[in-house]
Amino acid sequence: MSQRIVIDPITRIEGHLRVEAEIKDGKVAQAYSSGTMVRLLEEILKGRDPRDAWAFVGRVCGVCTSVHSLASVRSVEDALDIVIPPNAELVRNIMFCTQYMHDHVVHFYHLHALDWVDIVSALSADPKKTSEIAQSISNYPKSSPGYFSDLIARLKKFVESGQLGIFANGYWGHPAYKLPPEINLIGVAHYLEALEWQKEVVKIHTIFGGKNPHPNYLVGGMACSIGLDESSVINAERLAYVSDLLHQAKAFIEQVYIPDLLAIAPYYLDWASIGGGLGNFLSYGDLPTNGYRDPLSYKFPAGAILNKDVSKVYDVDLRNDAEVQEFVTHSWYDYAEGNEKGLHPWKGESKINYTGPKPPYEYLDVEQKYSYLKTPRWKGHAMEVGPLSRMLVGYAKGIPEYKDIVDKTLTKLGAPVTALFSTLGRTAARGLESVLVAQWALEFYDQLIANIRNGDSRMANTEKFNPDRWEKQAQGVGHSEAPRGALAHWIVIEDKKIKNYQLVVPTTWNASPRDFEGKMSAYESSLMDNTPIADPEQPVEILRTIHSFDPCLACSVHLYDEEGKHLSRAKVL
Repeated sequence: MSQRIVIDPITRIEGHLRVEAEIKDGKVAQAYSSGTMVRLLEEILKGRDPRDAWAFVGRVCGVCTSVHSLASVRSVEDALDIVIPPNAELVRNIMFCTQYMHDHVVHFYHLHALDWVDIVSALSADPKKTSEIAQSISNYPKSSPGYFSDLIARLKKFVESGQLGIFANGYWGHPAYKLPPEINLIGVAHYLEALEWQKEVVKIHTIFGGKNPHPNYLVGGMACSIGLDESSVINAERLAYVSDLLHQAKAFIEQVYIPDLLAIAPYYLDWASIGGGLGNFLSYGDLPTNGYRDPLSYKFPAGAILNKDVSKVYDVDLRNDAEVQEFVTHSWYDYAEGNEKGLHPWKGESKINYTGPKPPYEYLDVEQKYSYLKTPRWKGHAMEVGPLSRMLVGYAKGIPEYKDIVDKTLTKLGAPVTALFSTLGRTAARGLESVLVAQWALEFYDQLIANIRNGDSRMANTEKFNPDRWEKQAQGVGHSEAPRGALAHWIVIEDKKIKNYQLVVPTTWNASPRDFEGKMSAYESSLMDNTPIADPEQPVEILRTIHSFDPCLACSVHLYDEEGKHLSRAKVL
């Protein structure tokens, strides 16, 4: 006998996501992922100046903050054949790395850790034993018995008052939690430490981009000037502050994030065979070291892997009509020439046609259209995007940095390479690439300082900023690797205005509904890959896999019947 459960909205994610799952014999037997919110920035942008698009699309997400603006300016620069100065590329790379370090740490501690860490269990931890464990895995200074004793006292005040605050709606005591109290306490401590850390590192965005979130970008470069001895621009003092923040970020990742990840993982090695899903992985590549137009110079290499076969990496061409296409068979959109075929984003359409049930409703009609997300495919294949995809492409290409860090981590955990294809592998990949990005950020910083010392302070190429120098028609694509995965913006410019603009974002790849052949995307497929459910009323196992992809927003979930009567509730922190 099967049971259907609904989690709507999934919390600790960005945006509005509904998951419906059929549970049979203690496992997920069927899963459906539905995006329940739409903004249609593509339509808002039509007719506008392409140089302004970055400011609009940057508001797609308050978590990614900058990568949409980066993809946007790149799409315009591609269309107008603009090459930006080396310093602007380096500053963009530093801001990109800053976003990664911030996003990955926040995700691990504040959006995903509570799927594995039992807050209430931490109350029974022995402070002395906790201190010994903490000091055995890291040289992070805040690890004394007194530090952990004080933390327990603070937590007890929350519990005794009946107000757990930010920890109120968890599944504490759920049988799926396996950590001993001491490691739970370390996780809680660093959850709070990360809250303090994350507000500091983003100051790099305010130095180069004026603010965070949504720092400023510029078609042709960056909207900031460098003058080492001047007070009103980026001077030597501010550049030194950037260096300090980058070193602090690197230290936090190496001394806190990674030790915690490696301390938690051994208790959940069963999740190294759960939640893998598709086995198809896609990366567009990013972090150019010789200019954006030289993909071979990217720190994050581009490529596609099919069927978990890391012996072969396929090339990716975002301009080819036959490679990236979006389908709307099960999406609340209509295409002018019919919904049976996919459209390349340069020809993409965004006409909404909501045909779903009127809320409140019990279940989605999954045989029809059931999501506001379109369904992208690469050469007809459903693909997973994100940290695991990037790490696998780098590993499969034999790049030493990737091979070294992946092999060493697998050896420490005593896990085979196949463990990467899992919920645990996805979570671990995010941490490992944080280590790489922290090092790369300092490399980019050193290159920027060397350029400035050699007399190069150029930050923008304004040669084609005047629309009178543009062709009557132009089209371009700007791609990036957002923290959550492959991101690209396609633009069509006509008579100096935006004629068409399409965004295909990471969650579109991962969370989209079934395609015209009934093939699942990454979320749905991963949930059906051995996901156990101990208690359908507390589906923490579903959250583990969904959160491993890094969606992010907080709320609570209620389920009502067609008359608005409460049926059941899945409390989710």
